[in-house]
Amino acid sequence: MAQRHPRLHPLRAIPGRTLPIAVAALCVVALAPSASAAARHHYTPGAEGVGDAYFPLEGNGGYDAQNYSLDLTYDPDYDQLDGVVTMTARATQDLSSFDLDLSGMDVQRVKVDRHKADFKRRGQELIITPRKGLRKGATFTTAITYGGVPQTIVGSPIVFGSPYGFLHTPDGAFVGDEPNGASSWFPVNDHPSDKATYDFEVTVPKGLTVVANGLPDGQRSGDAAFSRRSAATAASTFKWRERYPMASYLATIDIGKWDVKQGKTPGGVNNYTAVDPVLLQDQPDAVNFFYDTTSEATDLWSQLFGKYAFETTGAIGDDARYNGEPLGFSLETQSKPVYSAVRSTSTIAHELAHQWFGDAVSPERWKDVWLNESFATFAQWYWSEKHGGATVHDQARTTYNSRPFPDPAGRPFWSVVTADPQRDTMFNQRVYSGGGMALEFLREKIGDDKFFTVLRTWYAQHKYGNGRTEQFTALAQKVSGQDLTQFFKDWLYSPIKPDLPQG
Repeated sequence: MAQRHPRLHPLRAIPGRTLPIAVAALCVVALAPSASAAARHHYTPGAEGVGDAYFPLEGNGGYDAQNYSLDLTYDPDYDQLDGVVTMTARATQDLSSFDLDLSGMDVQRVKVDRHKADFKRRGQELIITPRKGLRKGATFTTAITYGGVPQTIVGSPIVFGSPYGFLHTPDGAFVGDEPNGASSWFPVNDHPSDKATYDFEVTVPKGLTVVANGLPDGQRSGDAAFSRRSAATAASTFKWRERYPMASYLATIDIGKWDVKQGKTPGGVNNYTAVDPVLLQDQPDAVNFFYDTTSEATDLWSQLFGKYAFETTGAIGDDARYNGEPLGFSLETQSKPVYSAVRSTSTIAHELAHQWFGDAVSPERWKDVWLNESFATFAQWYWSEKHGGATVHDQARTTYNSRPFPDPAGRPFWSVVTADPQRDTMFNQRVYSGGGMALEFLREKIGDDKFFTVLRTWYAQHKYGNGRTEQFTALAQKVSGQDLTQFFKDWLYSPIKPDLPQG
């Protein structure tokens, strides 16, 4: 995630509206245990969270999601989202019930293995009790019928009050979910530790286009029913497929009018770039700007960090606003980041570095978010150096010298612990530039060859999965052959301003 724009202020949420329930489904398929088998198994509820200290109720226990198929309709005239979501999962215990995360929205019915299942709501928890218990190791699917107006998350200190999640734009929607916005618009095991593949089929009124993760997988036109309209309406349906594992906070469906450019980077990676025509009014070359910068950055990071992990790279540039005010952030949604306006080349480079650090390798716990942001910040500095700016060496020292210690009142930096920044300061600059400094000083301590070997090995070992800080520090020690205990204690685990390395 790029740094939030400083001019944004906390905004009030839109009051909820009473809405008709529309249709959406989430399916679960499993082998039903026989009576004798059931007697040998003790079925218990899955946990209502994965135990993340920052978000105790995010994610759920008892199963491992494998795939989500989202069959949705969205009507921007009413901000109404309806659909059929199908989750395929594997039980990791003998389950009597299990939870999904879903905030707001109206649930009409739930089926497990095509049979009606009981459900109840408790806060963000959607608690599902299938007709029969689910055996450990069984693959199952769950069908949930739901609909409503997704409520934008506003006023959260986590992102400095900026609105995020599902944002209703003048011509459609802009979706940026980090860290916990996915469950505001579809039922999901909403934690990065449980990745899954995704299929999207989204129907919108004729004249609008949908861009989502992965590659396009077909489209069709015809009349469609929208729950708030009395008659069928001319519509278009767009299908997308992300066939590599993805954390839920990286899922996106962006709806509106787009100028699209498709092709390949010089290195041979598919590039799908979509830009809101409104942005071309102030920057007529915005489509080529996003496309060319994306291609260059994708190929550079492929050479530096390892082969690109996904089927496509790209960009989604939108004139995204909330209550008429421009949004001020960009986000590394998997395979094509979203940008709420035309951003700088260094911001694009930052978001694309996340395709390696954050998307391909995601944090196992939210306290490990520095493994996303510090790495992308280091990459952003590297990009600037390669384009005639200050060296990474100098950018790290400029950052160090610009931060007094102790921290001035109301401006925490050194007091934030990089590898455990706490929930409300998890996107503090210490996690970005503070960790960027730590990586540069590690590079200087162990040398370029070993440092980039560490980064490439980290990516290769954890690609399509998750990582935690302790694994990274152990790898750095192994590759370097040095005892880095004190170094990491000072730069990752302590609320201090360590001494500046010489050099």
